[in-house]
Amino acid sequence: MEQIIPAYDTKIIVGNFNSKIGREDIFKSAIGKCSVHETPNENGIRVIDFATNNNMIIKSTYFPHKNIRKKTWQSPDGRTNYQINHIL
Repeated sequence: MEQIIPAYDTKIIVGNFNSKIGREDIFKSAIGKCSVHETPNENGIRVIDFATNNNMIIKSTYFPHKNIRKKTWQSPDGRTNYQINHIL
């Protein structure tokens, strides 16, 4: 049985999507300009497509914080940092 969520309800999705979201103008309807990454990875494209198809935005790319505050994963050696957790 499919559950229908009323259109007037606010929908929030939070998760570790292992996705890098870029800053391309082509995706500007779903992303902001404050992502850590220049280009998305494959999972990033999937999250952007999901957000676009469901009339959502990836809010975690809209806030102008220092990059050190936006990064949500760090490699064990501390040299590689990614922003892979997002809020839609």
